[in-house]
Amino acid sequence: MKRLLVVLLVSAMFAVGLAAPIVLKSADVHPDGYPTVEAVKMMGRIIEIMTNGKYRIEVYTGGQLGDEKETIEQTIMNAIQMTRVSVAPLQTFYDPIGVFAMPYLFRDEEHYWKVLEGPIGEELLKGVEKIGLVGLCYYDAGARSFYTRKPVQKPEDLKGMKIRVQMNEVMVALMQALGATGVPMAYAEVYTALQTGVVDGAENNPPSYYTARHFEVAPYYCLDEHTRIPEILLISKAFWDKLTPEEKLIFKTAAIASVQYEKYLWKKMEEEALEAVQKGGAKIFKPDISAFQKLAQAVYDKFPQYKDLIKRIQEVK
Repeated sequence: MKRLLVVLLVSAMFAVGLAAPIVLKSADVHPDGYPTVEAVKMMGRIIEIMTNGKYRIEVYTGGQLGDEKETIEQTIMNAIQMTRVSVAPLQTFYDPIGVFAMPYLFRDEEHYWKVLEGPIGEELLKGVEKIGLVGLCYYDAGARSFYTRKPVQKPEDLKGMKIRVQMNEVMVALMQALGATGVPMAYAEVYTALQTGVVDGAENNPPSYYTARHFEVAPYYCLDEHTRIPEILLISKAFWDKLTPEEKLIFKTAAIASVQYEKYLWKKMEEEALEAVQKGGAKIFKPDISAFQKLAQAVYDKFPQYKDLIKRIQEVK
């Protein structure tokens, strides 16, 4: 009798185990409340509902699973299933997507989204499959500008400065063209590096400048908007290939729905961030960007592999 009860108990436990959801680990270097984090959470809720609880996404925020380069590597290996990263560090793994880091590439926000949501954007999303990833969607990351420990209002002010950049060759080349030195560094290390003078400045969008509290240690924000580098949501191809066609459609549809939510949250947070950093003591400058643009042209000569893609992007109306 006891033996029968043990068998029934083990069988029941096994049955519960089969019914338990398949949990996907998703990484983000930003904190809870950040637009990309909340968008992925929303995507997870849609997937959970549409698959009757078969799949659930757990978002690990604040760089808990590593910096962006590390989480890309983990996602390729399927050690984690998803990661939200900037396109910039992805260039190391899949060079063509590095075109999006080129300075002053987009005429405006409308042009930016027409490219991302058009054939060029889809082509580059598809391209990451070559390295063991599947690109689900792009998220808004606004425009990146310089923030520094002393004022910068023209390119000459950057001369000799050490500026933290993403781990991306284009960004290092841009700093060189502007007379500064680009220092690739993980996002989580930037606050201390600014505070201690290891770097003289960094560059990022307003929400990141605010949520990472970088305005406390680099209070001068020069809105030159040199790049509009999108975020990208990646899923492990090893995991993706195990999904049924119906499940793939659910994941893709949920990702696309989350983009609209992220765009809304982004706009709201961008406005709030600019207001908040000024209240926190930051000084904001809106420079004449023509001088920055002129010097940045030297970067285009260093990356001839992007010539055709750049031409196609510039032709998008």
